[in-house]
Amino acid sequence: MLDSRALLEKLIAFDTTSRESNLALIDCVRDYLAGLGIASVLIFNDERTKANLHARVGPPGPGGVMLSGHSDVVPVDGQAWTLPPFQLSEREGRLYGRGTADMKGFIACVLASLPRFLEQPLRLPLHIAISYDEEVGCLGVRSLVEQLRASPDRPAICLIGEPTDMRPVLGHKGKLAMRCDVHGAACHSAYAPLGVNAIEYAARLIGQLGEIGQRLADPDRHDERFDPPYSTVQTGLIQGGRALNIVPAECRFDFEVRALPADDPQQVASELRAYAEAELLPRMRAVDPHSAIHFSELSSYPGLLTEPGSDAARLLALLCGHEDFSTVAFGTEGGLFDEAGIATVICGPGSMDQGHKPDEFVSLEQLAQCDAWLARLAGWMRLA
Repeated sequence: MLDSRALLEKLIAFDTTSRESNLALIDCVRDYLAGLGIASVLIFNDERTKANLHARVGPPGPGGVMLSGHSDVVPVDGQAWTLPPFQLSEREGRLYGRGTADMKGFIACVLASLPRFLEQPLRLPLHIAISYDEEVGCLGVRSLVEQLRASPDRPAICLIGEPTDMRPVLGHKGKLAMRCDVHGAACHSAYAPLGVNAIEYAARLIGQLGEIGQRLADPDRHDERFDPPYSTVQTGLIQGGRALNIVPAECRFDFEVRALPADDPQQVASELRAYAEAELLPRMRAVDPHSAIHFSELSSYPGLLTEPGSDAARLLALLCGHEDFSTVAFGTEGGLFDEAGIATVICGPGSMDQGHKPDEFVSLEQLAQCDAWLARLAGWMRLA
């Protein structure tokens, strides 16, 4: 059978940037599973251009463990790659290519480990899940999560293989991404008071976001398990205006909230809406009654914080050989699985320090550690 390196070479060859289809990779994995006698189910998007894959081995019934990873990768456009991004390259113990760390390395290790799980009967079911569109807001996995939520045979524990240098991780922040469109009224800049300057009102909204962020950073709200230890708010994109001598009628900005699991990021959006309706719109409409401020959600996913004493955390500690639990700054699909009643933890090969960058890589040593980690899981799941 193929080892994790050979399987990673196959997976990297598929350009599964989120804007592209992932079906070629999914078909390859499905064929590989079929060769091992493992049936799989595909859950397509509405256009049938992408799919989640779900498979299971072992006894029927509820419970067991799910190994989960996403198939999509971020774009390479505009990045200064010195090696071909969709062809595996090896140099000095490192394997280069888009997705090697985030997170096809883990998927390759899982696929390579399956013969070991099949050697002897398992006392618990083993589930394999591969999703799409994680990189654009954890969008694709939601249909899989809903099927698992409704199933009487859903797994009890989910192990997500995002890159953590094989460290055991129990949590991350949630995220809310929002867009605000401010509609004012244009006029010649010589008569600026007769118009409604959309940029200036957008600036007031952004300033209000800054004040909300300062309150969230109050030391009384800190959770030192996270870095930074508080929920954050930031505006990342803004556009507006046609010319300096025209009062701008339109301005758009996008902002995000990275929230501690105990905080609700929707409260930030609600507070900003209330400020817009109570403070800004009356002033704007006093000049032009057609003025408006619209908010729309771009994406969101919940945070995750699994208790150290839970069955999932104890299993992760067993596999890693220690209880030095931590959290990560980036988000995962874990909060969605957790909300569906599947206790979730995170551990995988590679580092997010290499993810999303040119010449992304995972080390052979990290893949070997993941292979050994999965071998311990197989041993734990076997019948006595």
